[in-house]
Amino acid sequence: MLFGRRYRLPTWKRVRELIWPRAGIRRAAKYVAHRVRRLPGTPSSIAAGFACGAAVSFTPFIGLHFVMGAGLAVLMGGNVIASAIGTTVGNPWTFPFIWSWIFTLGRWILGQGNGAALPVDLSLTWIFDHPWEVLYPMVIGGLPTSIVAWFIFFWPCYKAVQRYQSARRARRERGARLRQLRRQRKTAAYKTEGEG
Repeated sequence: MLFGRRYRLPTWKRVRELIWPRAGIRRAAKYVAHRVRRLPGTPSSIAAGFACGAAVSFTPFIGLHFVMGAGLAVLMGGNVIASAIGTTVGNPWTFPFIWSWIFTLGRWILGQGNGAALPVDLSLTWIFDHPWEVLYPMVIGGLPTSIVAWFIFFWPCYKAVQRYQSARRARRERGARLRQLRRQRKTAAYKTEGEG
């Protein structure tokens, strides 16, 4: 693997890096943003793909986020790789907030009030063991949240990719003009040497 480690990290260190990157969360976020901007495709397809991945992160189906994001991206003409990157919006730091929000919103939409709260020791098995008490309100609350999240993530991503691609295009054009100018100068220098 290109730029891979010579010696593979132990499993516990890989898990720790996944949860808390050694280089820092800010640097990891910058890296993800840079990767998204450099993806091939139009700004709208990349932004749509990223937004699809981010939107499905607001559903309670953790094991299916990649598949759901890719399927939604294909349906909307988005970039599938960008959708996979977009699913990083749902991560161990954000899931507690996401789950609490969609559960509360789902209970409110269903008219169940604020009587019950999510248990402190919430796990996937607990959610799927109590589908009507927990999973159903989370799905109902996750749908409108996902739609809103799609628009929230689409526009900034679209603008960032568009800016990056236009700047890269301008750099390439400037480089091509400089190369052409150098060639013209060399040609002119050869002609003056030949005449002299």
